[in-house]
Amino acid sequence: MRSPTRLRTAAVGALLGLLAAFAGPGGSAAAADPPDTTVGEVTGFAADGPVYRLTAGHAEARVSFVSAETFRIELAPDGKFTDPTGQDIVLPQGPPPATRWSDRGDRYELSTARVTLRAYKAPLRFAAFRADGTPLWSEAQGLTWNQDRTTQTLARGAAEQFYGAGMQNGRGNTSHRGKTVEVGVDYDWNDGGHPNSVPFYLSSAGYGVYRNTYAPNTYVFGEPVTTTAREQRFDAYYFAGSGPGALKDVIGQYTRLTGKPFLPPVYGLEIGDADCYLHNANRGERHTLDALEIADGYVRNDMPNGWMLVNDGYGCGYENLAETAQGLQARGMQLGLWTEDGIDKLGEQVKAGQRVAKLDVAWVGEGYKFALDGCKGAYAGIEAGSDARGFTWAPESWSGAQRCGVQWSGDQSGSWEYIRWQIPTYAGASMSGLAYTTGDVDGIFGGSPKTYTRDLQWKMFLPVTMTMDGWAANDKQPFRYGEPYTSVNRASLKLHEALLPYIYSHAHEATRTGVGLARPLVLEYPDDPVAASDAAKYEFLSGQDFLVAPVYQDAVERDAIYLPKGTWIDYWSGRTYEGPLTLDDYSAPLDTLPLFVRAGAAVPMWPGGIRSYTQRTSGAPLAWDIYPQGTSSFTLYEDDGVTRDHRTGRYATQRADVQAPARGAGDVTVRIGASAGDYTGKSAARPYEFTVHTGDAPGGVTLGGRALPRLASKAAFEAAAQGWFYDRDDRGGVVRVKTAAQRTDRAFTLTLSATSAVGGAVPGAAATLAAPAAQELGAGVPGTVAVDVTAGSRDATGVEVALNVPAGWQVAAPAPIARIPAGTTRRVELTVTPAKGAVPGEATLTASVRHRAAGQDRTALQRFAVGVMPPPPTAPAWASDLVWLKSGNGWGPPERDRSNGESGAADGRTLTLAGRTYEKGIGAHADSDIEVYLGGRCTALTADVGIDDEINGYGDVAFSVEADGKVLWTSPRLTGASATLPVNVGVTGARHVRLKITDTNGSKSGDHGDWAAARFDCA
Repeated sequence: MRSPTRLRTAAVGALLGLLAAFAGPGGSAAAADPPDTTVGEVTGFAADGPVYRLTAGHAEARVSFVSAETFRIELAPDGKFTDPTGQDIVLPQGPPPATRWSDRGDRYELSTARVTLRAYKAPLRFAAFRADGTPLWSEAQGLTWNQDRTTQTLARGAAEQFYGAGMQNGRGNTSHRGKTVEVGVDYDWNDGGHPNSVPFYLSSAGYGVYRNTYAPNTYVFGEPVTTTAREQRFDAYYFAGSGPGALKDVIGQYTRLTGKPFLPPVYGLEIGDADCYLHNANRGERHTLDALEIADGYVRNDMPNGWMLVNDGYGCGYENLAETAQGLQARGMQLGLWTEDGIDKLGEQVKAGQRVAKLDVAWVGEGYKFALDGCKGAYAGIEAGSDARGFTWAPESWSGAQRCGVQWSGDQSGSWEYIRWQIPTYAGASMSGLAYTTGDVDGIFGGSPKTYTRDLQWKMFLPVTMTMDGWAANDKQPFRYGEPYTSVNRASLKLHEALLPYIYSHAHEATRTGVGLARPLVLEYPDDPVAASDAAKYEFLSGQDFLVAPVYQDAVERDAIYLPKGTWIDYWSGRTYEGPLTLDDYSAPLDTLPLFVRAGAAVPMWPGGIRSYTQRTSGAPLAWDIYPQGTSSFTLYEDDGVTRDHRTGRYATQRADVQAPARGAGDVTVRIGASAGDYTGKSAARPYEFTVHTGDAPGGVTLGGRALPRLASKAAFEAAAQGWFYDRDDRGGVVRVKTAAQRTDRAFTLTLSATSAVGGAVPGAAATLAAPAAQELGAGVPGTVAVDVTAGSRDATGVEVALNVPAGWQVAAPAPIARIPAGTTRRVELTVTPAKGAVPGEATLTASVRHRAAGQDRTALQRFAVGVMPPPPTAPAWASDLVWLKSGNGWGPPERDRSNGESGAADGRTLTLAGRTYEKGIGAHADSDIEVYLGGRCTALTADVGIDDEINGYGDVAFSVEADGKVLWTSPRLTGASATLPVNVGVTGARHVRLKITDTNGSKSGDHGDWAAARFDCA
């Protein structure tokens, strides 16, 4: 059994031994810091082509130019240069650039056509400038060293921001300015850890620095900036970016030096599944072939899954490997294996069908070099024994690992907090050229149906992810939780599958630029100060076109969504927003990920709701989802998706160019260029489907100058082979177009005449919808649901409001409204009766308002959540006997009438506080939040609270009671040694009561709190 307070048992001994190996030279703590030596005056200078040497007493510095924008500075305090990384990380580069030097009296200037490095003489101090004289960086003092470390000290610009340092858990997509960042293994896979850190950082001033070392680094981005490596040598490469895309340019230079990200196989971009199937101690006797039953679960539930690790667990072996691989391939999946002890058997495993290799910390052995060699060895081993591409995963890596594997953040416990800190982690890692970073869906421990669904939603906009089973109370496949979760999870997975042409094209882009799919806002909006700040911390971009703002609290609304400059379209409703803008109260019921599309986007997609890339055949249709505004384009990349033929030029690209008005009325033209290139399985011809988000119906649609037929209804459109249909009810108004098969070696043009850019001919004319928060209904009981209709910049006439509700619910249609004046709001109340068997909790409704504005028939949409409440108690009631509307917990599920126990359900013991046992109550683990519905029927809560005896004196928590958003009572800090605390809290008139347990010392270790004998006095 694993727990978040201890590492996998089999690895503990190995890990303890590895810490010293990863610490590097001088990594042990000293009683006192040894004194620093600062480099002195230059006593000698020599030029040898692109390499320059400067001596300062016994110390010697060496400057080498790699390219016109990239150079290296080394310093050897004893005059003897060393390079422990050898050829492991830095790849062979092309011919060095032409350089020149001059003696300016107080300094030497060493230059290429793009950059000048000044080496001041007294004392030796460096500063870098672009060729036009623009400063990049300058040392505030010379390089310093002692027996344990070397440090560079840089002046910090007044508004300079810093990024990078690899995967920094809980941070990285906003600026490191004013913070200390550690680079080195720490085996902390939670918030604040740095498991896949990289000794590279970059600055908004347009430069980046890579410390060429295996030693741990510490970067203090204060004033001044100090960057330290724990070794008595200095070795750093510097990259000078240029233009408005300087940050991307720097990432490109860094990955040109250390390796571009690899191109995964298409199945690697589908979700993966991991478990131990042979003799799993947590799941009973099983065999490797039982993995096929899980694979059948994905097929039966119509859910994508690309690969399965079938031995993921310490000591877990495998049997019948070839038969298992064949069975998975027959289901559209590939076989993966996990290793805890090396890759010696990889050759025979690949021969049997292995196509994915997951590495683990327990065999990293000698440090980062061994880890990097393992990544490269596993990657190469898959390729040596098959025609497939290498595909590996690892939880601890270093610079260079981006060229051979996925960086995975390790073992965590699913919770809302887990979602929160993961959001900035992976986009931030992209700033260091790590194009494929991710974490398990809902962790491997803990979790809940709701946190799983919310976590899966946003991770579908990362390029890679997986779900791991066998460690939590329940397995974590996306079909395990029943409705509504299964349907929502299926929709999330299928949206990712549909977007694979977009995602795969960005994967190819990363092989050229080093820039991954998941991006901080600042990478695309470098001049926006908000994008660099914590105001943008909990959102990210998926490519240039999607802005993702995950829900990371148990809530149905999301606040503080920052939209940068430009027009943004709500993916679900089609509503447009003009940035810069911060959105609060964004309605986000369980099935709705806050997701926005950049105006001008042209997104390639696979239509048809397929489950696997293997269902794509030659001649299958390609879809383009287009949000026209101004001039825009997207280049689609295609190859066979599996083999390495693309490396010899066997691939194709096809460009879509869109011309539309910058705003308002006009024609929209979509030109699909000829597909250039070839590969096995390429379509000679294929049909196309277009969804063009205009907001206004066009006067006509032509293909290659010939009119396409307008279809009268959605059903007619679906049945037709070719034609177009304007769907006013789809996301603010969408023109849907189908073409017959078009030859891929020829371009064609689609023209929508007399229509508009996204947002309509009269932007802002359409009405919008909103629903008041916290609306509640009772199962089988008629109630009222309110919807607010706000007319846009034009009057809304003929207004008809409707609700789409779950099956079995009833809605009484309200009377139409003749007119809502421009800019005013009208509240519409609808009588809604949930089904008698409606499950208590959240239910998603979709409001629509059909109306006419600015001469067009329009429809506005809005999803929102209502609460379905259980009957309130009418007599004294135990808290453990009531329906729990929410039941968040820090470790496993909270228990009814038992202690918290371990991560499983019903695995607790008798509730015990200070030796006294209780038959009734709640056993939980901080941080815990349990909500019950009282409906104003109760007057008091009584209980005994404390830390359960099962934890043997550990724990450090506080208890609290909230009613309808107001804190009624909070306990003092309680530890495992505290006496039991009686509770008597008045709750008269309260509708909702929340019982909370909060960690008070930051460890969340042993925080097993009990609400013993918790009872509400009700009438």
